[in-house]
Amino acid sequence: MARKVKVKIGSANIFADLSLPDADTHFLKAQIVSEIYRLTNERKLTQAGAGKLMSISQPEVSRMFKGNFREYSIDRLMGFLTSFERDVEIVVKPHKKAGKAGRITFRPLAA
Repeated sequence: MARKVKVKIGSANIFADLSLPDADTHFLKAQIVSEIYRLTNERKLTQAGAGKLMSISQPEVSRMFKGNFREYSIDRLMGFLTSFERDVEIVVKPHKKAGKAGRITFRPLAA
């Protein structure tokens, strides 16, 4: 006898889907760390090399790449991006739906 499995379609934010505290902030941090990881690989840097570039230790880079980045502020993570010769722009614009709260999105541009 086949068992019925209940499937729920999630949102773009897994942290919100899991009802974790500060889900939007954690999702934004995860996106920034993902870009730092991508840039590290693109440049064929070791974790020690990436750490030197960002002025943090190799163990800190390892923890960050393993998902332990709550200790870093968004501001600090954006600073790490600038270490990779990236400009970080913050653009403020009206939300598409009037009367609704705005949102924060992250869109890395190709090199």
